[in-house]
Amino acid sequence: MQQAADDEGRALPEGPISLSATFEGGEAIARARDHAGVFLRNLEREHGVPVPERVMNLVQLVVSELVTNTRKYAPGPSSLTLRAHQGAVSVTVWDTEPRLPVVRGADPVRVGQHGLEIVLAVCRSLEVHPEPAGKRITATIDLV
Repeated sequence: MQQAADDEGRALPEGPISLSATFEGGEAIARARDHAGVFLRNLEREHGVPVPERVMNLVQLVVSELVTNTRKYAPGPSSLTLRAHQGAVSVTVWDTEPRLPVVRGADPVRVGQHGLEIVLAVCRSLEVHPEPAGKRITATIDLV
């Protein structure tokens, strides 16, 4: 079987690569950011998928914003799944809060509550799915 290659001839993994973790408590935000950094560095080292520094920073920012929202608005545990596929990284966060988030309009004088605005600005897509227990939010960031 022939392995796929990118535009520069580098071998790409045949299927998606993913890593998941569950978090509880206040340490979740820092641990989730660290988890994302490890995932992206391993994506480069172990799978040969280049991750520009800009993308590394964007993924960690998105992870921070989404996990911060779980800590602020959802009681109980949350989970983070990072998945590399088709030239992108998906950041999926599940939490126990059934209410779906509301993206507020831009307001430069509002203090705080700009997280989803930021996520929307840097991602290819943002999806929110209600779950039987809580909700799942997936943000997709291009690897280029």
